[in-house]
Amino acid sequence: MVLSRKLLPLLTAWLATAWLVLASAPSRAAEFYTEDLRIPMLEAGPQGLEAFLVRPAGTKRYPLALLSHGSPRSFDDRATMSAHKYYGIALEYARRGFAALIVMRRGYGSSPGGRVDSVGGCANAAYLPAAAVAVADLRAAIDAMGRRADVTTSGMIAAGHSAGGLATVALAAQAPPGLIAAISFAGGRGSRDDDDVCNPDGLVQAFATFGKTARVPMLWIYATNDSYFGPDLARRFYEGFRAGGGNAKFVAAPPYGDDGHYLYSVVARPQWTPYVDAFLRERGLSHDMLSPPDSLPPPSQFNDAAKAEFARYLASTMPHKAFTVSSNGGYGWRSGRNTVDDAQRDSLAACMKWSPTCTLYAVDDRLAGGARRTSTAR
Repeated sequence: MVLSRKLLPLLTAWLATAWLVLASAPSRAAEFYTEDLRIPMLEAGPQGLEAFLVRPAGTKRYPLALLSHGSPRSFDDRATMSAHKYYGIALEYARRGFAALIVMRRGYGSSPGGRVDSVGGCANAAYLPAAAVAVADLRAAIDAMGRRADVTTSGMIAAGHSAGGLATVALAAQAPPGLIAAISFAGGRGSRDDDDVCNPDGLVQAFATFGKTARVPMLWIYATNDSYFGPDLARRFYEGFRAGGGNAKFVAAPPYGDDGHYLYSVVARPQWTPYVDAFLRERGLSHDMLSPPDSLPPPSQFNDAAKAEFARYLASTMPHKAFTVSSNGGYGWRSGRNTVDDAQRDSLAACMKWSPTCTLYAVDDRLAGGARRTSTAR
């Protein structure tokens, strides 16, 4: 997801919507397993690539849904990105029976790499070399997931937004074994301002090049008020891709909010998930729909004000988070931490400002006791 000043009101609405979803979840709601990962990759050094896995909590092997993020217009904003911020999106794929993996490509979030995927100067922006870097990162993630006992790359799908959409199209052009469908939301690269794209002809040609070898069925979705890649340019992408033989269905979605580039968001789920569901059904990839995580009950000793604060905790959709309570009604919580241990430590510290005796009540979306810890993909 591309970050900009326009994201703040969407994030506020996202959190509000997330609380409504959690509060209305049926009692039979499924549990989901989450795990922080570092994807081994020689080019990324010993640290590897940052990643976050969300899947149903069952014991079988779930087909991979490989999710790719966008690229912010400002290079400095890349460091503020994290896989956790895409938890709400990943949860939608996990609800549909997939093991959803968000992988931060080199140079984004905590994944090392700097400007390795640079397109160069604006006037002559080179999109094919940048896309090749992205594909290498995605293939490293696929290789890591293929070695797990709870994920299968047979029958996997890929989905990406903005620059991640372009990366997904490029991956489909060199389809790894097991990739059977792909989805691009507002796919493209090189937007430096509203309706201002670097070397648009070169970007169209990149899509045409991918179309020469891409035969995996694809779904492309662009809102008609996308300020990054407007409807005329988006149609040029598609026509170039199709001219080379690319297999894609194009959806010109109705305008969304102030900027349709952010259609692919949690708050806009009712607008984009029907397109995805129809596409998956056509491919025979539909699974039983799982419910969102259960809405946890507030601590019994809480008054109305404390219950409202616990509702705020539930509404936070950026793990890792933890909620700590004391017997006298005190509490403390923190969210958006890098690890479960960080969330637990910080929430305990917040609670102990008010009481010397505090205990963990909830971690992420479950009552304390079921926390997941960071591990390395093997």
